[in-house]
Amino acid sequence: MCSGLTGSRIPRRLFPVFDTVSQQATLRRLDKAFAAFFARVKAALALVRDYDVIVHEDLRIANMTRSASGTPQAPGSNVAAESGLNRSILDAGWGVFLTILADKAESAGRELIAVNPANTSRTCARCGHCAKGNRPTQAEFRCVSCGHAAHADVNAATNILRAGLALRDVARAA
Repeated sequence: MCSGLTGSRIPRRLFPVFDTVSQQATLRRLDKAFAAFFARVKAALALVRDYDVIVHEDLRIANMTRSASGTPQAPGSNVAAESGLNRSILDAGWGVFLTILADKAESAGRELIAVNPANTSRTCARCGHCAKGNRPTQAEFRCVSCGHAAHADVNAATNILRAGLALRDVARAA
């Protein structure tokens, strides 16, 4: 009889006896989910501890992970790749993380600001020019107007922070 898996992060008292292979596989899956959840909690706590204002994109996860197969009248294209992307988005647990972050920020008295994600990755952080051509590759940002070059994620993060601080200033002025 096995009373849990060696090295499991889940306390043994939560799981009485796991005899069969399928029960042990279930425990492994639960163990992985348990670890992922606490990794998100630790990341949220680190952000709340280190920053007074936290800004994030207000992503519509449900819209991003809609079925790629389409309808009988308008079937989807590239369904396998799209379903793989949907699975990876859901596995990343963005929604769970943001829920945990909102709870921790509220309990610590920190400010959490959601920003409209439209064009944050296409807008130049230096001059404000917005164009599809500013993103020659997934990771690269190069403004076609002023020539500013940066990593695309760093440029987008700068835009998101700037938009969040502007929203905060507008809210304070009102």
